Amino acid sequence: MAIDFVYEDELKLSKDNYEQQFIKIVEAALQYLKIEDDVELSCIIVDDERIHEINKEYRNIDRSTDVISFALEDNDQFYVAGMPRSLGDIFISYHHACIQAEEYQHTLKREMCFLFTHGLLHLLGYDHMNEEDEKEMFTLQKEILNQLGIERG
Repeated sequence: MAIDFVYEDELKLSKDNYEQQFIKIVEAALQYLKIEDDVELSCIIVDDERIHEINKEYRNIDRSTDVISFALEDNDQFYVAGMPRSLGDIFISYHHACIQAEEYQHTLKREMCFLFTHGLLHLLGYDHMNEEDEKEMFTLQKEILNQLGIERG
């Protein structure tokens, strides 16, 4: 399994670089979910204004949010047998992450890793549109993060 990962902090918002931590999360998630495919994906750290624009343009929701994923596998034309799975892009609002870390009384690192894991699971086809799916997705998030020692509190 090979991981082609692009990490970009658009506005150099964070003093921390989460690239290596996010790669570890991808490795742990793929292993946990028994996915052996090569994958490629990206994560872009943006400000609240930019994620608001993205949310409005692509989801018709006129407000900012914490994380948005664009899953390429939702579209069959992106899958080519023998090639790496192009999972898609994850956008994380650094400002939302800071606020939520304080609200939930845990570290910014934990919040950034949680949001990345949440976005990654969306790219892998998980969702939380109903109670059963939400429980499955949130359990997976917790187990993946706990496996890496990234726990709440």
